[in-house]
Amino acid sequence: MTTVGDGMENIGLVSIDPGLESFKDHFRYRMKRYVDQKKLIERYEGGLEEFALGYQKFGFNRDEGGIVYREWAPAAQEAQIIGDFNGWDGSNHRMEKNEFGVWSIKISDSGGNPAIPHNSRVKFRFMQGNGVWVDRIPAWIKYATVDPANFGAPYDGVYWDPPTSERYEFKFPRPPKPNAPRIYEAHVGMSSSEPRVNSYREFADNVLPRIRANNYNTVQLMAVIEHSYYASFGYHVTNFFAVSSRSGNPEDLKYLIDKAHSLGLRVLMDVVHSHASNNVTDGLNGFDIGQGAQESYFHTGDRGYHNLWDSRLFNYANWEVLRFLLSNLRWWLEEFKFDGFRFDGVTSMLYHHHGINMAFTGDYNEYFSEATDVDAVVYLMLANYLIHNILPDATVIAEDVSGMPGLGCPVSEGGVGFDYRLAMAIPDKWIDYLKNKSDLEWSMNEISLSLTNRRYTEKCVAYAESHDQSIVGDKTIAFILMDKEMYSGMSCLTEAPPAVDRGIALHKMIHFITMALGGEGHLNFMGNEFGHPEWIDFPREGNGWSYEMCRRQWNLVDMEHLRYKFMNAFDRAMNLLDEKYSFLASTKQIVSSTNEEDKVIVFERGDLVFVFNFHPEKTYDGYKVGCDLPGKYRVALDSDALEFGGHGRVGHDADHFTSPEGIPGVPETNFNNRPNSFKVLSPARTCVVYYRVEESEESHDDNDEMGLNEILAADVIPEQEDVEEAARQAKVGKPHLVDGDGDGSGLSKTVNFEVEDFGDDASDD
Repeated sequence: MTTVGDGMENIGLVSIDPGLESFKDHFRYRMKRYVDQKKLIERYEGGLEEFALGYQKFGFNRDEGGIVYREWAPAAQEAQIIGDFNGWDGSNHRMEKNEFGVWSIKISDSGGNPAIPHNSRVKFRFMQGNGVWVDRIPAWIKYATVDPANFGAPYDGVYWDPPTSERYEFKFPRPPKPNAPRIYEAHVGMSSSEPRVNSYREFADNVLPRIRANNYNTVQLMAVIEHSYYASFGYHVTNFFAVSSRSGNPEDLKYLIDKAHSLGLRVLMDVVHSHASNNVTDGLNGFDIGQGAQESYFHTGDRGYHNLWDSRLFNYANWEVLRFLLSNLRWWLEEFKFDGFRFDGVTSMLYHHHGINMAFTGDYNEYFSEATDVDAVVYLMLANYLIHNILPDATVIAEDVSGMPGLGCPVSEGGVGFDYRLAMAIPDKWIDYLKNKSDLEWSMNEISLSLTNRRYTEKCVAYAESHDQSIVGDKTIAFILMDKEMYSGMSCLTEAPPAVDRGIALHKMIHFITMALGGEGHLNFMGNEFGHPEWIDFPREGNGWSYEMCRRQWNLVDMEHLRYKFMNAFDRAMNLLDEKYSFLASTKQIVSSTNEEDKVIVFERGDLVFVFNFHPEKTYDGYKVGCDLPGKYRVALDSDALEFGGHGRVGHDADHFTSPEGIPGVPETNFNNRPNSFKVLSPARTCVVYYRVEESEESHDDNDEMGLNEILAADVIPEQEDVEEAARQAKVGKPHLVDGDGDGSGLSKTVNFEVEDFGDDASDD
């Protein structure tokens, strides 16, 4: 919107998509709701940013001469604070309630020291309407732990206020926002090669350098917020302001994020505001004691319960719920220096039906009707406005399967305000092809349409597979392709079985075409970059509470004689290609050919030309491809190169000169609607990228024009000692290309490290 006035007439989203014209009343209504809510917050709370500082008022906060504790529990009849500090007897620490249902107490210091010691256990005790007293973990608690020696023990809230000497102090600034996010999705707990829960510090020291070495610029952390059930993958949140204690304490998480920033990696949190754990004793649900909707965090009755997830659903129209959730976002941004969020379960939030048994066809009536939960839409608009006001360079991604128009448009234009949405239909398409179609049945046109089917001006993060495809009951792309052969056919010391040869080739092609054509950002889940075998199975009753399958086998990619290194090397090269040419951020995306008979897809992204030959057998010599700009083209990246486990059929020293096509300015007379063309060798199951040699570069030594294959050839897999050294020497610059001995004959891809002292916090490195 150019202006946000009472008329709500100028909705920019409608001018972008005239098909939304008939839904202007819906947009006016939700925009008015958003503006009215924002004005009320400004009037009574001093503004949205001030409103989102709820954690400075609620929960435990130091005040002059004591600790002030506040809790919103309007239905409670009486309330006390209990814990180690008073022997779990709250008779001397009764709380008072104000007119808004907020209970509070100030606990004076004792002998100049806080009455509640740091790292001691606390709980909120209150009386229900029936006279029964219950104990709950404070809703705004900053840390919650469980006795690991007592199976099934309840969680306890922990008062977290470490002395200055124990607080982690950030040393590095946030890295600048990249032109396009290359996201490494990771789960800290299952990131160890051993069958156990990994720690934040171990992840920082051992895994982050791997991510940087593979040229990602963003890490997306799952399961950071406390969740009592480990197997929920972090999606059944119990304590929204607390870090998951399995992997360490709040200071440890800060160490991880600061280490990531030192490596040039931004960090996103997988935030869950779509629902909350159904747990009573250790979750927010425990505050719902039969009160009405205006006195609860959640909707009452069926509207407050998600049948498939067995979880509670927030009442986004409630003032204190808005305070709680918006403050939660600001807390993670400011206290822990996260660089943005991936919002989980947005589809469930957007609609009263939560997307259950709903097959979205693209009919606009499915998005804008009485089924739309406008309360949730307004909350998301407020959330995105707040996030970008606090951190203008934040990256905010929506996990939405419905494809609601405007989700990725600015709030000022009538949109919901996300920067990106996940292209969730893409992995489903690949799984369908891999499971149900033979190679010759693959449709080039359908693949292309699936990858390019996104709304104009709304950015997407594409991925071939995420954690969803890795969980037990499903299979990763590598495991579908190679299955049992991954146990016997991955040694480079023997000839690759046909299933492995096909599997590695298609694994590279599927991941690369998804990245290159599927969106304006790319995501990969931890381990999939090297074709991690098997699945993820969290400890649960069904597997005897085993951690055996809840880890990542880094040793596989580190072993020089195993073929996993080839997929990892190609993943590095894919990301380096974008680092060098910024094709993901380019708005120039033209698919010039989807040849069903040849099984070839040709397209341009930026000024690069991509040629994907999916045919299982046919190699085409002198294959004609269209392009935009005339000149000389050379190979930038070749999946068939030997260093990527290929057969080395494409020459990298050949110059490809263009020929003009048709009448200049008359596309229909051109070749595949392109004004120029050149001829290439296109082997079966191979993708090759070509870059145009600039005239100013013609006089350079040929070695200066080496493609990424040669650049990476000398250093495909980082040695383990290099990874460990990278972790110790915590600051790294942008990856760049250097000439090893100064004569241009030994180009290799290197990363320069500058030593930076992490102080006492580095003692465990």
